[in-house]
Amino acid sequence: MKIPLLYAGNRAVFDGIVISLLSATRYCLYPLDVYLLTMDLRDRDPKFQPLTEEQRAYLEALCRERNSESRVRLIDVGDLYRKTLLHSPNAETGYTPYCFLRLFADCLPELPDKLIYLDTDTLFCDDPLKLYTELVDGYELAGVRDRYGCRFFGANYLNSGVLLLNLAEIRRTGLFRRAVDLCATQKLFLPDQTAINRLARKKKILPRCFNEQKEARRDTVIRHFSMTIQWIPFRTQSVKPWQVDRVHQILKTFRFDGILNEYLRRRPSFPCAYEA
Repeated sequence: MKIPLLYAGNRAVFDGIVISLLSATRYCLYPLDVYLLTMDLRDRDPKFQPLTEEQRAYLEALCRERNSESRVRLIDVGDLYRKTLLHSPNAETGYTPYCFLRLFADCLPELPDKLIYLDTDTLFCDDPLKLYTELVDGYELAGVRDRYGCRFFGANYLNSGVLLLNLAEIRRTGLFRRAVDLCATQKLFLPDQTAINRLARKKKILPRCFNEQKEARRDTVIRHFSMTIQWIPFRTQSVKPWQVDRVHQILKTFRFDGILNEYLRRRPSFPCAYEA
C-alpha cells in the first residue's frame, strides 16, 4: 500500500512542501505517492514560477531516504487553469491562483480514487495512515470544521487545507467541475474553499485532530499553520513553518524543532532555493 498525498503550488512554497514531507516520512512506514500540481504564470506575475523537475527530484530523493518505493510526480495544470479561471472574478484576491489547482484533481486520470490533499503549511504529528484509512464511501470528501468559518458560514463549514478526497465520487457528482464554474462566474470570499463547502452534497466531518488550526495537542495528527485572528484589538496573523524564528517567538511552539532543524540543515542544498 502507498499513501497518496496531493500538494499544489509554485516555487514560493517549495520550503513548505519539504517540511511537510519531512514530517510525513518521520511517521509513515508506508511508501508515499506524492503529486505536485503546478503551473507557470510568470506572464501575470514574475513571482508565479512553477515548481521544477529539479525540485521534484529533490523531494523524491528525500522521501526515498525513508522508503525506496516512494515517488513524487509533477503535474502541470496550467492549461486547465487558463481555460477556466484565468480571467475569473476571483483571479485577483489576497491568495495566489495556485489555491485553485486542487479543483482540477478530478481531471487528472493519473490520480488515484482516494487521496489526501494538503496545504503546504501543514505538518504531520502522527502517521498519515490514520487519516487515509478514514472511511469516505458515499462521501465526496472529508475534512475538519474551519476554526473561524464555522462561526460565520455554518456549523459544518470545512477548512480546505486538509481534505481526504474521494475522487471517484467527486468525478461522479461533478463537485469540482461545479466549483470551478462557480469560481469562474461569481466573486466569492475564500473562493475555492467556499465553493467546495457550498456545493458539496456529501461531506464527512472529521475530528479536529486531523487539521489542528490552533496548537498541537496530544492527539493531533496534522498541525495546520493557518491564519489566526486576534479579536481585541482586531488583527490577523500568519506564521508559517519555514519562518522558524516566528514559530518560536510568536507561537511559542517548539514541538517541531526536530523537523525544522532538519529543514534548516538541508536548505542550502535546495535546487533554486534562493532564486528570485
